[in-house]
Amino acid sequence: IKRIENTTNRQVTFSKRRAGIIKKAKELTVLCDAHVSLLLFSSTQKFFEYCSPTTTTKKMIDRYQQATGTNLWDSHYESMQKEFNKLKEKNERLRKSIRQRIGEDLDELNHSELCGLEQNLSEALKKIRLTLENKIKRQIDTCRKKIRLADVPRNKGFRELQEEINCSFDGSEDNYESMMVIRNSDAQPCPVRVQPSHPNLRERGYGCHDLILG
Repeated sequence: IKRIENTTNRQVTFSKRRAGIIKKAKELTVLCDAHVSLLLFSSTQKFFEYCSPTTTTKKMIDRYQQATGTNLWDSHYESMQKEFNKLKEKNERLRKSIRQRIGEDLDELNHSELCGLEQNLSEALKKIRLTLENKIKRQIDTCRKKIRLADVPRNKGFRELQEEINCSFDGSEDNYESMMVIRNSDAQPCPVRVQPSHPNLRERGYGCHDLILG
């Protein structure tokens, strides 16, 4: 028996044999009341499994460890424990760095470390100030835009009112000039000559009279 070189033929053979072995596992479960657990991975990393209905894959693995006296999880647990310890140390260093940046636990630092901390804080302060200035500038620009947009309807209304006034005086320059004269005359009295229109008044010697309008 040797490996099938042709990929297509290999996949076809795998499908046929997989169906056959799962069928045999089911027959063992039903005919012999056996507990069967079957795990399959194809060459393309596809996963297939079968487990007897009366048990689970985890129970089968636990029974395997008890029967053979081996622990499948020891190496994995040790690796996880090492990774956990590394993360714990890193977390403690970060916490210590944060405390030092707010002025705590500084006695443990030497002169060089204190100078480095001061330099880092100065650079951080510059970045904070620059960010704050940029935000303030953006807020000011936004407010100015809102003010300009708010002034547009008011200016438009003023222009429309001015056009309406101009249209009302269009072609009536004499009336407009007369109104301006009255407006600029500072309420000076205006004499008006009145003459009686009735014949009897004229015959009896009633002459013209000046009526002062003020």
